[in-house]
Amino acid sequence: MYQQEHVVQYYETDRMGITHHSNYVRWMEEARVGFLKDIGWDYAKLESSGIISPVTEVECNYKKSTTFEELVVIQVSVAEFKGVRLKLNYKMFNDQDELVCQASSEHCFLNGDGKLVRLKKDYPDFYQAIMEQLDEN
Repeated sequence: MYQQEHVVQYYETDRMGITHHSNYVRWMEEARVGFLKDIGWDYAKLESSGIISPVTEVECNYKKSTTFEELVVIQVSVAEFKGVRLKLNYKMFNDQDELVCQASSEHCFLNGDGKLVRLKKDYPDFYQAIMEQLDEN
């Protein structure tokens, strides 16, 4: 499991001082980028290898509000991976260790022509790096 911290910024809040819901999706993206870097496949490496990874689905279940300057810890884990689609789970906690958001995102992998990439065959090292994360869960 990968873990990343984020401090809520003033611009991420609304007039009531509560984090706007759209920011949680941004934090998921930041954590996903960190997760991929952590397993040795940062975006520069993916893109130079000819791989793009669009989001195909996002789901968020908001449990508790966060506010300006609050620390949010984002945990990322591989929920499902079958070689073509990757589903990641996210759990976000405040500094009192309370669950504030539980979410998931799903991604596929495409080449420069927009065709699906079969990672096991075409990028076995990347495939193995993800599989190792799945085995940890």
